[in-house]
Amino acid sequence: MTKKNLTAPRVHAFECEEGKHQSFLWDADTNGLGVRASRGGGKAYVHQAKLDGKAIRSTIGDVRTWTLEDARKEARRLQTLIDSGGDPRQAKADRIEAAEVKKAEIERSKLVLADVWPIYVEARRPRWSELHIRDHLRAVHLGGEVKVRGKGLTEPGALASLLPVKLSDLSGKRIGSWLAIEAAKRPAQAALAFRLLSVFVNWCDSQDEYAGLIPAGACKAKQVKDELPKGSTKEGDCLQREQLPRWFAAVRGLNNPCASAYLQSLLLTGARRRELAGLQWADVDFEWNSITIRDKVEGERTIPLTPYVKHLLQNLPRRNEWVFSSPSSENGQLVEPTAPHRRALLAADLPHVTLHGLRRSFNTLSEWTEAPTGVVAQIMGHKPSAISERHYKRRPLDLLRMWHVKIEVWFLEQAKIDF
Repeated sequence: MTKKNLTAPRVHAFECEEGKHQSFLWDADTNGLGVRASRGGGKAYVHQAKLDGKAIRSTIGDVRTWTLEDARKEARRLQTLIDSGGDPRQAKADRIEAAEVKKAEIERSKLVLADVWPIYVEARRPRWSELHIRDHLRAVHLGGEVKVRGKGLTEPGALASLLPVKLSDLSGKRIGSWLAIEAAKRPAQAALAFRLLSVFVNWCDSQDEYAGLIPAGACKAKQVKDELPKGSTKEGDCLQREQLPRWFAAVRGLNNPCASAYLQSLLLTGARRRELAGLQWADVDFEWNSITIRDKVEGERTIPLTPYVKHLLQNLPRRNEWVFSSPSSENGQLVEPTAPHRRALLAADLPHVTLHGLRRSFNTLSEWTEAPTGVVAQIMGHKPSAISERHYKRRPLDLLRMWHVKIEVWFLEQAKIDF
């Protein structure tokens, strides 16, 4: 290689030789430093040396960007690296990779709850019931839409205010502050939203993309525990045995047969309100007297279709696929049976009982029949608690039917309904 002392004018004047793709001008002062001129007119400083007996060449940079002195310093650094057994190409690749990792980490640190929540819901969707998915979507609903029923606009979900918050900022203090505000307005929804958020945090910690972003122990911090609404059974949110005649008389007297059948079925099956509202005709087997319910715990469960409930369902109009239908609702399904229930309670001069209170009433009043606790729990879709219930006792439908019919008969006797 012909070597010359490189100077700025000499570098500027150097050009690629005619008929060649590239030409080189090597520096006599700095070992391995050269200028490469390409046929297209580009020029760059390069460094060339031998590593393990093989020539390797590294590009330092464009001559318009690098000064000659800086290029000499870089060439000496590369030569020192090679003399110590290092490979400049690998070192460059490591630098690029480190820069990419750093860039990705910076982008990762910018993730907010709104970015990851939809990904979380979609990832878990195959394992969740439709009701559970709906809870997650409602919790982050932004609100501000015109209400389908009633006047005004919908309110934001309990987690909506946390959507713009970075995952890295979801500390115990931040979650505690959010919980204090939400619990003061709507404690039940705040408690549900916190449970959903807590499971979300655990999921994030199990995913490589999000692990470590949320501060450790955020949902278990003292600030959170202090603000978490205490779960308690609503005092009095349950029908008493002596109230059954007036309740049934008022509900059976409703001018909406679907609402009337729905409320009675809710009490006599102990189902969750949304589970029963989502019942379709395809879920009801009138021949073998069974109902398949979309269960938020197990995915679905099959319970007996008892005689009186069967009578109620057979007399309903078949307008569409929904058992409890409504010609005025957007999707043809009975949407909000709370209003007719309130009217029935008012007509019967009974204390307020929620729709969930009817489920509680089924559980409580079934004790009068001395039905096994596990039978009632299986009909209601409660998750088994005892070891024997969880692993061994899954009662067949005919055994459930025997007890469920006894329970229904007891209810009808107390209500003085001759059926």
